[in-house]
Amino acid sequence: MTKVIDILNVLSEKAPVHLAEGYDNVGFIVGRGKKEVTKVIVALDITEKVVREAAEKGAELIVSHHPVIFGERKRITDCDVTGEIVLTLAENGIAAICMHTNLDSAESGVNSVLAECLGIKVEGVVEPKEDGNVGGGRYGSLEKETSLSDFLPKVCRALGTGGVKYHDAKIPVKKVAVGGGSCGEYIVKAKALGCDTVVTADIKHNQFLDADHIGINVIDAGHFATENVISPKLVDIIEKAFPDVSVEIAAANVDCTEFFTV
Repeated sequence: MTKVIDILNVLSEKAPVHLAEGYDNVGFIVGRGKKEVTKVIVALDITEKVVREAAEKGAELIVSHHPVIFGERKRITDCDVTGEIVLTLAENGIAAICMHTNLDSAESGVNSVLAECLGIKVEGVVEPKEDGNVGGGRYGSLEKETSLSDFLPKVCRALGTGGVKYHDAKIPVKKVAVGGGSCGEYIVKAKALGCDTVVTADIKHNQFLDADHIGINVIDAGHFATENVISPKLVDIIEKAFPDVSVEIAAANVDCTEFFTV
């Protein structure tokens, strides 16, 4: 009989909690650890739609990347979105495990999977921790040098996104740094590591200006797209460890942003 705590232990082996940033809230966040689990729903975010889907499908556990409770919180009520979601989880007996910045930093976590999806052979960590195999971001080389105009559609196809923002430094793409989610601070660091291109998300205007100044290609592929690559990986980890448990990515696990082109 698989319990919530059993799944937590396996996920924590892959992404140890001590790898999380100090501001973060990761691990077992909602529910009862000894509750039996027969079905798990995986999602990037625990939204109201995801919780409703989990309840309808009889799932006892949701595993997500982003924490359902984030920052200092003194009360859980139905007066705000987070409170409503947490109450709905509890009322339906659904537990929540959230693996955030610890999963970003893990050796086979978000950033490693993102690099793999883009065809990058990882050579190192942008912001290493401990033995240097874990930490924020990854960098490495493509098999063949390519133009930015050819690389952009490959990024869109690989990440399943409808479009990207970018800065063209008028240089070819060969050595690439990646950072799932908001990693605009990697731009200058990536340049110092000899990278010609950065793929991340949530790039600020001043960070695009920095890229223009130092001469590096930057691709903002969106927060959801650069991190959702981990969802199939989470399914695979849980399925292999617990063959008696049904695991699936939530149908409601979709990007809430869209792209309009003229």
